[in-house]
Formats: sequence, C-alpha cells, structure tokens
Amino acid sequence: MGRPPIDLNNLPYSDGDFFGFERQLEPAERERLQEVRGWLDKEVRPIAVDCWNRAEFPMEIIPKLAELDVVSPVRRQGYSNLLAGMIHAEFTRADTSIATFMGVHDGLFTGSIEALASEEQKQAWLPDIYALKKIGAFGLTEPLGGSDVAGGTRTTARRDGGQWILNGAKRWIGNATFSDWVVIYARDVQDDQVKGFLVDTTLPGFSATRIENKISLRTVQNADILLDNVAVPDEFHLKGANSFKDTNKVLKVTRLAVAWQAVGQQLAAFDVARRYSLERQQFGRPLASFQLVQDQLVQILGNAVASMGMMVQLARLEDAGAARDEQSALAKAFTTARMRESVALGRSILGGNGIVTDYEMAKIFADAEAIYSYEGTHEINSLVVGRSVTGIPAFV
Repeated sequence: MGRPPIDLNNLPYSDGDFFGFERQLEPAERERLQEVRGWLDKEVRPIAVDCWNRAEFPMEIIPKLAELDVVSPVRRQGYSNLLAGMIHAEFTRADTSIATFMGVHDGLFTGSIEALASEEQKQAWLPDIYALKKIGAFGLTEPLGGSDVAGGTRTTARRDGGQWILNGAKRWIGNATFSDWVVIYARDVQDDQVKGFLVDTTLPGFSATRIENKISLRTVQNADILLDNVAVPDEFHLKGANSFKDTNKVLKVTRLAVAWQAVGQQLAAFDVARRYSLERQQFGRPLASFQLVQDQLVQILGNAVASMGMMVQLARLEDAGAARDEQSALAKAFTTARMRESVALGRSILGGNGIVTDYEMAKIFADAEAIYSYEGTHEINSLVVGRSVTGIPAFV
C-alpha cells in the first residue's frame, strides 16, 4: 500500500515559528500580523519572481501599500517593535525587493524625518509620507564611500544665504529613480559636520541613473545620484541633522530592520525547501524522506529560530529604550551569517532547480547577498562588537 497524500498546509510547525515567538504579541498585534501576511500572499508573492526577472518595480502596488497602512507602525501607530520587526520579516519572506522598498521609504527615509526633522517640518512633510503620496529615498552611501562614509563623506553642502548648495555623488540609492524626495547627507564645508537635507528630485542639478546588471534585489530601482550645484532652501535642512552622530540614530534602528530581513529570508528558504522536498519524488519517494535532506531542513529551521530568538529579545530591549548600538551590530552580523548558510542549504535541496527563478529559491539565494552587505557589512559590524568587548578599535 502506498502512503496517503501529504497535506502540505496542515503539517505541525509548517509556518517556521517552531518556538511560537508570535504568541508573545498582543492579540490585536497577532491579528495585524495575520492581516499583513495574508495581503502579502495575495498581492506580492504571486508577482515577485516576474518583477525580479524583468528588473521592474510594480508601481501599481504603491496605492495598495498605502491602503494596507504599514508605514511607521511604532512611532505613528503605537505598535511594538516586536510587531514591526515581524512585519518586516514577513515582507521579506514574500519578496526581499518589496521589503527593501519599504525599508528605504519607511525605515531610512521616514525614519530620518521622524528622528531628525523639527516639529514644524514633520507636520508639513509626514502626512504625505505616511500615505505614500510622496515616495522617499535615503542618500548616504557614495561611489568611494561605504563603511567609511561616517568620516569620509565627500558630498558637500555650502551655505549661501537662505539656501544650501549641494555637490557630489551618491550610489546604491534605492527608490531614487522614481522617488519624490531624497534625504541627502552631506558634509558642511564650514564646520566639517555631516548634515541632512530633504531634496526634491525635480530640482535643477539633481539626476538619478538606474544601476544595471545586478544579481540581487533586481526589482529594487537602485540609482547613482549626481548633485551638481543643487540649491536647497534652508527650510529643507533637517534641523536635527547636524553631525554623523545624529545620522547614526537612524542607522541604529534600520540595522535592526535588516536583521529582521535576515529572519524573513531564512523563513522564505525554509518555506520553499520544505514544500519542494515534500513534493519532489526521487527513487520513488519524497525527497523529504531522505535523512540528509531532513538534516538540511532542520539546519535551516535552527538558524531561523536562533536568529528570531535574538531579534525578539532585541525588540524587547528597543521597546524598553535599552537597546545599544553594538547589540544591533551583533544582531545584523549574526543573523545575516546564518541567513547565508540557510539559503545555500535551501538551494542545495532544490539541486539544479535551485538555480532558476521558476522555483523561487534562486531569487531567495541571490537576494540574500544584498542583505548580507547593506546597513554595514558583516566585517564592520563584527568590528563594532569587537570594540565593545575588548575596548580596542580595529577599524584601521
């Protein structure tokens, strides 16, 4: 007699939350998470591979995202950092590119306004930002400056009466080909401090050119930005952005969001690898019946659960106002390293089918490389933690 068919949607622990971390959310937050998860399954995952293959962003999704109302869940809506993190993980689980769009607009761009703008500026700008009527981007990284941009920002700002003149270049700026605004961080030539500016992308001298030939996050419209004597009125200087220490207030929070992305990426790898191993037949039986395949699935799950456990505790610390920069650095370094291992295992389970996007895993595998690098490389974040535990800086 053959084995009865397997109900792939009714297996214990099939959702990857093996330790039940979601049960730590308040009931209303659990409902909200389920609402977002259902929306992502309906609106994002079905189109994700096609958009990735074509390297095109689905602009039609922006009004739907606005209706879902997910921008600034903590500061504006009063939800916990734990829910915000789990939502960001779910976005990544559905598609890393759409999650990155949200991470740029909500975390980096909106976070800059919320943390560094004056109250008057917030009242003027945030309503349209929250409603996705104005799309934002975040301009910090430069062609010759990545990890060292804190002390080596080459883009300059020069005060000229009631305006600032910006000159320089930025690279890898997500959303910048179609955004309405970009927060540009530039070094004030007078006091040598990094300041932040809200720049209208229609201003004379501003240009954004899409970066081509990417192997990761192909749906995200990353751009090279050139600033050629762009005149920005002083009222668009973020009044609380007057040093890189101010900028780091934003990066600390977004580094946590990227670590949550690493959780979501591992859950995506687990989802695809588990389903494939149960459906795929080898030697007359499911691939999942082989011991080595089960071992690989368990390694992916273990990595994901360990990463999620770290992030749940860090979210608690963030809610209590007790999270430290070096903890965010450790979380980003640890979870992305586990993620890299997990997606490689998932790709291995799919064999040859793991290198074509038809089965999703190739996209998951490739997108993990971007998560591993942005918001501080693994090496830099490790050195931040190393400095904390030894008292010795090893950056240079």
